[in-house]
Amino acid sequence: MITGGTKGIGRAVALALGEVGYDLILTYGGDVEAAVDVERELRRLSSGCDVRVLRADVADAGSVDLLHDYLVGNDMYVDAVVFNAGLTCRAPFESMQREEWERVFAGNVHFPVFLLQRIVGRIREGGSVTFTGSLMGIRPHSVSLAYGVSKSSVHALVGNLVKFLAPYGIRVNGVVPGFVETQWHEGKPQEIRRSIEGKIALGRFCAPEEVAGVYRMLIENSYVNGEIIVVDGGYSYK
Repeated sequence: MITGGTKGIGRAVALALGEVGYDLILTYGGDVEAAVDVERELRRLSSGCDVRVLRADVADAGSVDLLHDYLVGNDMYVDAVVFNAGLTCRAPFESMQREEWERVFAGNVHFPVFLLQRIVGRIREGGSVTFTGSLMGIRPHSVSLAYGVSKSSVHALVGNLVKFLAPYGIRVNGVVPGFVETQWHEGKPQEIRRSIEGKIALGRFCAPEEVAGVYRMLIENSYVNGEIIVVDGGYSYK
């Protein structure tokens, strides 16, 4: 199961797993066209993976029940859960509203915690949970206070959940992508893009399939547990 699995990094992870035969449950928030597109692409793979695409907005607490009930109603168990969907708020600190702050935390922290609480019994022993963190949770800057602090919380969740998931035989890890070539960065002014690339040792943004390979590794390596893997190409190396 991949939340936010139809666009950006989630889509790349879905393709990386689908190519090697994993059956997939992908959730999306509202972009129906992207959901249809990735479902069509996955069904064309020679691996013949089974693909199910569900609308489940992480900002809606009811999505927890929706996904739990879907697994139970279809008597489904999963080998891995990837919490990739997330929300941000770019309002200036001086004008940010409490509702905007709470919405970001609801999507980035509360949703995965309470979905995991509901479906932990539906994750097979030996399975894994992988969170998508953010460089903004490690290297704060002024774009979004709510996003950066919520992603710091996500990183903390990884370490804390190790103890709680150990009795189930489930591993938990996190991936912290740097700047990845996704829709998130479309329209970024060239001068800002060049400034970012100048701070990356490899001198370029990450390809989605490059970071997707790290998710696959964390799902398949049965001994990596409680780790936060940063994939930023050597950001701020100078």
